[in-house]
Amino acid sequence: MTGARPEKHSLTLRGHRTSVSLEPEFWQAFRAVAKRQGKALNELAAEIDEARGADRGLASAIRVFVLQSRPPE
Repeated sequence: MTGARPEKHSLTLRGHRTSVSLEPEFWQAFRAVAKRQGKALNELAAEIDEARGADRGLASAIRVFVLQSRPPE
């Protein structure tokens, strides 16, 4: 799926629905991180949303989080 277009998915953050567009590879990796941490995807997304700066969009914050959460090689 390399080079696939971003996919839009709805998330619920603290009771509010929002949509986020990520490439399929990032959705897959984001779900894997949530599973490793024992958290629901919405819960983890809300944590990322709370921690991100006002100058960074949620999709970008999720991408950076996923990259920083990769297991060591």
